[in-house]
Amino acid sequence: MSFRRLLIANRGEIAVRVARTARRMGLSTVAVYSDADASAPHVATCDHAVHLGGSAPAESYLAIDRVIDAARRSGAEAVHPGYGFLSENARFAQAVVDAGLVFVGPDPAAIAAMGDKALARRRMAAAGIPVLPGYDDEDQSDAALVEAAGRIGYPVMIKAAAGGGGRGMRLVHTPEALPAALMSARSEAAGAFGDARLILERALLAPRHVEVQVLADARGHTLHLGERDCSIQRRHQKIVEESPAPGFDAPLRERIGATAVAVAQAVGYRGAGTVEFLFEDGGFHFMEMNTRLQVEHPVTEAVTGLDLVEWQLRIARGEPLPWSQDGITLSGHAIEVRLCAEDPALDFLPQTGRVELWRPPAGARVDHALADGLELTPHYDSMLGKIIVHAASREQARSALSCALDETVLLGVASNRGFLGQVVDHPAFVAGEVSTAFLGRHFAVTEQREAPPDESTWATAAVLSVQPPAGLPPEWRGFATSAVVRLPVRLAWRDRTREGVVLLEAGVPVMVFWSDGVQHVPTDGGLVSRRRGDDIFVQDRAGTWAFSDLRLGSRAEEEGGAADGRVSAPLNGRVVQVAAGVGEAVRRGVPLVTLEAMKMEHVLAAPVDGTVSAVHVATGDQVGPGRLLVEITPA
Repeated sequence: MSFRRLLIANRGEIAVRVARTARRMGLSTVAVYSDADASAPHVATCDHAVHLGGSAPAESYLAIDRVIDAARRSGAEAVHPGYGFLSENARFAQAVVDAGLVFVGPDPAAIAAMGDKALARRRMAAAGIPVLPGYDDEDQSDAALVEAAGRIGYPVMIKAAAGGGGRGMRLVHTPEALPAALMSARSEAAGAFGDARLILERALLAPRHVEVQVLADARGHTLHLGERDCSIQRRHQKIVEESPAPGFDAPLRERIGATAVAVAQAVGYRGAGTVEFLFEDGGFHFMEMNTRLQVEHPVTEAVTGLDLVEWQLRIARGEPLPWSQDGITLSGHAIEVRLCAEDPALDFLPQTGRVELWRPPAGARVDHALADGLELTPHYDSMLGKIIVHAASREQARSALSCALDETVLLGVASNRGFLGQVVDHPAFVAGEVSTAFLGRHFAVTEQREAPPDESTWATAAVLSVQPPAGLPPEWRGFATSAVVRLPVRLAWRDRTREGVVLLEAGVPVMVFWSDGVQHVPTDGGLVSRRRGDDIFVQDRAGTWAFSDLRLGSRAEEEGGAADGRVSAPLNGRVVQVAAGVGEAVRRGVPLVTLEAMKMEHVLAAPVDGTVSAVHVATGDQVGPGRLLVEITPA
């Protein structure tokens, strides 16, 4: 099973990360790319590259025949799937094997056994692995699911039987909310996995999400590499992961580790995989097994000193694991955060745009595929990269991560960088008091997720607004060297607009006078800023803000929005459902349009009671921010 050329069937930071290890091991690497990724960093990282097709994943990264054809044409002898896309698709793994190639992952049968969450639940329960009370039968009618939910007891969690990653999941507190949640979950599951089947489980409202990394060779020798706590999540997707789990002692670690090994052995697992549990009151329940490399694998690499991609490749070549379980030791503490293109103040909506400035922090491991000028499109996941730190203790690691986030510079697109800093500095996180309810308890409202710009930030934006990127503006010529000049300023940040003047002496800004009476002396104050047309980006330790320059009237005034019954797209996305037609009476809060962006669905509701007077989109349309979707005549 030896191979010398590896095709990486993925994109972005995981493709770059796999290529790094493969090349260190002397392997030639092949990238694949879509239309949108023709100039993406992962393409330049590899030795060879093959174009797959269109920007939509179904036309490129999810097209099994095209990926297999790319492997054949490039001379690759093995395929690494990364994570996401086809990484847990048993049909893809089988197609790789049938093509005479090496699949860097488990056997297709093991993927199928764990990829079907309903089947996996039944199989684990039969093997004596603890599972939550739930419903995993074949009858998928609403009547069967409603009856099962009543038997399980509310709240219940709806999950996609064929997937994970938070897609197709809905928490339901009352029987009245169940039918709509089932419809929404089915739609998202069908779009994400091509399978609308659902399972139900009793919902734990504030458990910890703890997972165990396992490695298994082709001889059946299986080890666990300790646990990771991944409890801090938004929309059921992880944003902070750490190893070891806070508060876990050696006996508990060994007990949950041994259970994870038993899970892997029950399906004849081979390669790297992760067994996920919900942990509450000292007990844990099997959730699922991810039959692939995890996004958060770097924290396990940090505390074990192992390169998991290297061992994926070695196992795929038939090499045995050289250690016993006693030979695996954990050293220190590691924490990872996921840097995402999303706006925490807008319920973590994914964001698109062009990266104006990217500077990773020194002193931390940063897995990414970012570059200045990179266009972030709506076709793929919102995660941009990961920042990982490792230190002797949890507090040392936490402090180092806080500093690393302060040093990270990302301008041009909204991100969760500042919010992540707030999370790791929160007293509850410092104390190790983490659970899946963490963000709901401590960052439930917008004001807790985003600090407004202070006067220094406003002043920096004001100065940038009167200084074009290249050279002095025409109105400055003739007095740039000596005259005192006052230039008008009009800026907007979110729904706040401020006007004033910038005072310059000899071309140097010395004071900003705002019409609300505030005066501020411009200083850099550790701020980083960039301008792109009418957009001005300013970042400091607390956050990153995007201002609009209204000085020349080049940007429209704030549009009428919710109050006048106009529903516009808040982001780039594809219309997957239009729930109301012209002439239909609607109530405030009922779903009108569902958009799919970056692998998540976003439901836009009616802002007022009234009658639908116009529908401007249809299912399948691609829309951009601000696109008018539906108009309602208010009652």
